[in-house]
Amino acid sequence: MNLLRITPSTNSSISSRLWRLSIFLLLSLPDSKGRAIWTAHLNITFQVGDRIISQLGDSGVFGNHSPLERVSGAVVLPERWNQNACNPLTNFSRPEQADSWLALIERGGCTFTQKINVAAEKGANGVIIYNYPGTGNKVFPMSHRGTENIVAVMISNLKGMELLRLIEKGVYVTIVIEVGRMQMPWLSHYVMSLFTILAATIAYLFLCCAWRPRAHNSSMGRQRQIKRDVKKAIGQLQLRVLKEGDKELDPNENNCVVCFDIYKPRDVVRILTCKHFFHKACIDPWLLAHRTCPMCKYDILKT
Repeated sequence: MNLLRITPSTNSSISSRLWRLSIFLLLSLPDSKGRAIWTAHLNITFQVGDRIISQLGDSGVFGNHSPLERVSGAVVLPERWNQNACNPLTNFSRPEQADSWLALIERGGCTFTQKINVAAEKGANGVIIYNYPGTGNKVFPMSHRGTENIVAVMISNLKGMELLRLIEKGVYVTIVIEVGRMQMPWLSHYVMSLFTILAATIAYLFLCCAWRPRAHNSSMGRQRQIKRDVKKAIGQLQLRVLKEGDKELDPNENNCVVCFDIYKPRDVVRILTCKHFFHKACIDPWLLAHRTCPMCKYDILKT
């Protein structure tokens, strides 16, 4: 086998490619919007007959603007059928024996800030919001500026409905909310990018040392063509500037799954062929690296 000689020009080409990969890695690091997510450890206690039942687990996540503090109390529902607590006149059926209480509120109908403030004004020591029907065990960190003095936690729809049914049957339920574990949403992407770059570098060096020049040139040509195709496909995707009144600005409906931040007026979003949309500054580097939608894995080169 004729091996490819490593000449000064080859070394220069390798250095240039490694430099570009390093720049890409730096650009992939999270910015100030890449927040940590804190899980909420819920200790749920209630009595059924003569038995006292306790449930432990990381059942929720703290809101982005919630204090990370321990809080406890009886679980209380909004009165009547106004379970989303969006009306400022909403009252809560607080048990007489409860020294402190936590409001259990369903998601939707108004902003998280509005419903949390309604519960706080009525004397709640904390607020537990359960997710939409059909979302199963899914939770995400809420954005609720202006409520920094009260603990706010989101739990899954399944857990929320379980608590709702117990309380509607007259069961006295108490919960102790403890601060759980910190999670980094961007960390797995960063680690995968790092390993991808290391693997690509090793593979590139192997090709330089073991492949014949024609095979090497053909491989690099294909990679360059794919990169050009990806850039072209990104350029053909729709761009849109969000403005006041757009439904995408509802913090209860959408947030960018790349940076986990809510959309704001004048944000520039990129709309993919699969109809999912993200901040342009977030999704463009992602597509250059992965080619696929972060949510449904649709390949943009299939269009």
